[in-house]
Amino acid sequence: MRRIITTLFLCHNLLSLSAQITKTPEEFLGYKLGAKFSFHHRIVDYVRYIALQNPTQVKTIDYGSTFEGRPLMVAVIASPENLARIEEIRTNNLKNIGLLEGKATAKVPAIAWLSYNVHGNEAVSSEAVMQVLYELLNKNNITTQAFLKNTVVIIDPCINPDGRDRYAQWYNRVSNQGGNATPFAIEHNEPWPGGRFSHYIFDPNRDWAWQTQEITQQRVKLYNQWMPHLHADFHEMGVNTPYYFAPSAKPYHEDLTKWQREFQQTLGEFNKKYFDKNYWLYFSKENYDLLYPSYGDTYPSYNGAIGMTYEQGGGGRAGLQIAKEDSDTLTLSQRISHHFATSMGSLEAISSRADKTVDEFTKFFTDKTANGYGVYKSFVMKTKGDEAKVQALTGLLDKLQISYGFAAKESSSTGFGYQSLKDESFKIEVNDLIISTFQPKGTLVKILFEPKTALEDSVTYDLTTWSLAYGYGLKAFATKEKVSVGNAKLSSNFSHNFEGKPYAYVSAWKSFEDVKFLSKILAAGIKVRFNENPFEMDGRKFDAGSLVITRTNNERMGDNFDKTIQSAAKEFNINLLATTSGMVSSGNDFGSGSVNVLKNPRVALVAGDGVTPTAFGEVWHFFEQQINYPITVIEGNTFSRVPLDQLDVIILADGSYDKILGNGDALKKWIQNGGKLIAMEGATSYFADKDGYALKRKKEATPSDKIELKVYGTREREAIMDQIPGAIYKVELDKTHPLGYGTEGVYYSLVRDPYNYDYLKEGWNVGYLKDNNYVTGFVGKNAKEKMKNTLIFGVQELGKGKIIYMGDDPLFRGFWYSGKLIFGNALFTVN
Repeated sequence: MRRIITTLFLCHNLLSLSAQITKTPEEFLGYKLGAKFSFHHRIVDYVRYIALQNPTQVKTIDYGSTFEGRPLMVAVIASPENLARIEEIRTNNLKNIGLLEGKATAKVPAIAWLSYNVHGNEAVSSEAVMQVLYELLNKNNITTQAFLKNTVVIIDPCINPDGRDRYAQWYNRVSNQGGNATPFAIEHNEPWPGGRFSHYIFDPNRDWAWQTQEITQQRVKLYNQWMPHLHADFHEMGVNTPYYFAPSAKPYHEDLTKWQREFQQTLGEFNKKYFDKNYWLYFSKENYDLLYPSYGDTYPSYNGAIGMTYEQGGGGRAGLQIAKEDSDTLTLSQRISHHFATSMGSLEAISSRADKTVDEFTKFFTDKTANGYGVYKSFVMKTKGDEAKVQALTGLLDKLQISYGFAAKESSSTGFGYQSLKDESFKIEVNDLIISTFQPKGTLVKILFEPKTALEDSVTYDLTTWSLAYGYGLKAFATKEKVSVGNAKLSSNFSHNFEGKPYAYVSAWKSFEDVKFLSKILAAGIKVRFNENPFEMDGRKFDAGSLVITRTNNERMGDNFDKTIQSAAKEFNINLLATTSGMVSSGNDFGSGSVNVLKNPRVALVAGDGVTPTAFGEVWHFFEQQINYPITVIEGNTFSRVPLDQLDVIILADGSYDKILGNGDALKKWIQNGGKLIAMEGATSYFADKDGYALKRKKEATPSDKIELKVYGTREREAIMDQIPGAIYKVELDKTHPLGYGTEGVYYSLVRDPYNYDYLKEGWNVGYLKDNNYVTGFVGKNAKEKMKNTLIFGVQELGKGKIIYMGDDPLFRGFWYSGKLIFGNALFTVN
């Protein structure tokens, strides 16, 4: 017994001693912070080391991994007393706001969450985080020890490890020893696509609400388990700009509370102390607003927290040091100091107002639960015929912790019609999806579903509208009253009643789930047909584009034919019709020339200099992670050597292709021989006004000889007259054309740039705007004129092949669900 007691005593002393001699980042890494860029695994090692050295104050949580296998983790830092009851603190916080049943058992301290390195090549923040961790555990630091008495700190040392290491590996490989400050040195010019983005070249700072990427999904799941009271997001910007911190720029979203607005000022006061003391330059109230809901400052804000962005001058171009335009040299060490200062300023600010912050945070949620929120208290999504879209939407709502229900009985109501753009009477039918603002996340519901976003200023950093009703292509209504829901659940479309060996299987073509179903069975080797015309069979009506999967031509599959189709249908909730005959009640029988065989296309996507990285990433992710269909990525500078005859489809994402395609003769010949080209957004400009191509720009009005006198001070406002920073337009579609199959003749496009193409004189104008197809969001005066009578989607036949012009990007940021069906049409049904 004495030996055991002695051993325990020695262990206790060793732990106490180790906590006192925790190594600094320099001692642990073997180099000074700022001397080089640390690889992600070394940052993780230091976080784990800090936790091991300070077990009574630090807890690490591994919350997932990236596509490239790097760990995602946070460190929770608290006083010994608070860490001992950390699970009670977490659950009490959720109980206070109604996201967990029961009543809190004790007072909750403030919870601050600091996120670093969301953009991989904004790499300074993950260097600074090691200094932040060390000082939080430094017993001699009176300031940080005071924070921890009433504040729990959660630190995510690197949100985007894949992007960070892409940058760090490149920079450490090419840089001069100690860095070369010459701006045109190789180390200041990252190769395509740069380290900013995640593995699939997505911008994770625009993905918080949509959760299309694995790093976002895993992080937000953990975030929702804590619901912090403050969230700080650390970034970098251009080399010649000093430092930005709150207060944020306008526009503020109208739903930010008085307390959230006041705290923006508080943050400015605390941060400026550090900067003024050191004579560092900074600015606030410019550029970075609080509107678009999917940023690292706005998503937390719309979930009750104090959200903020910090921007250090530098970014991927800055390296270890770089000469600026003011003849000064910006170093990595300086950038680390600045981010360290605002990390401390943020924690000092919330610690100084911990009790008030927790109280206001709690009220943010409980007020909505009791009273609802906003002009519209309920949002009704019509379900009948759109079950797959509704199911996809509820999947996102689940991730966001938004409650919803389904109508249990029919009733009548009045509300704003998203399609009619006016108040009208409508019927609520059984199984209609209903999302109410009478819930803890009522503010988030209002912001994501409201038909029109209020703008206090038209100069914005990103989108001005994003309503999910339009994004999912659902017929919807917003009501001013709470609509009751029952216990009804969305029923499955999948039918299990398959007997014997059907002559064929028939599947409607209406949603992105149908695209995923088709992709899966094509990849399994099944031959599929589609009907060009509507038809009726066994009492069911099928629109043009519906899939017909006959046993004929698939005999080699044997029993796997039925197993594969039924399994895929169950996975994607597809309502199959199993037929015993190839004769329909009305329309074309299955042997008709109007029932065409779909190709299993060999697809390539062009990458490299000139291609917009995120546009490329959207397409790449669509194939690999959404429809799981094989795609070959081609490096643009090798395009002239690619054997094009081994490809059926080539996709050009947004970008400039003059250097990649050259004179385009080889590409044109490939199309004429039967190839299909899909040109998206800016890629269409390569073909505009060229001989042999039908795409033509609108003729500009003849300029006046009168000189317009411009005011220099209003140049920013003048510029937005030509811009569309994210607005929704109603695109009219020819639903009889294969590119328009399954769309009901309408598509709500999220427009970010004015299109300026005439209707095709030779070819098919499948998607287009007329005089006034504007729906919601800010559009500049001049841009609004350009958007009249404009081509959005067109198809030109060229020899045996086709060119699909897509002025709009239907895959934008991976979250505009209704656009994915149109891209699926371009890929599969436009034969």
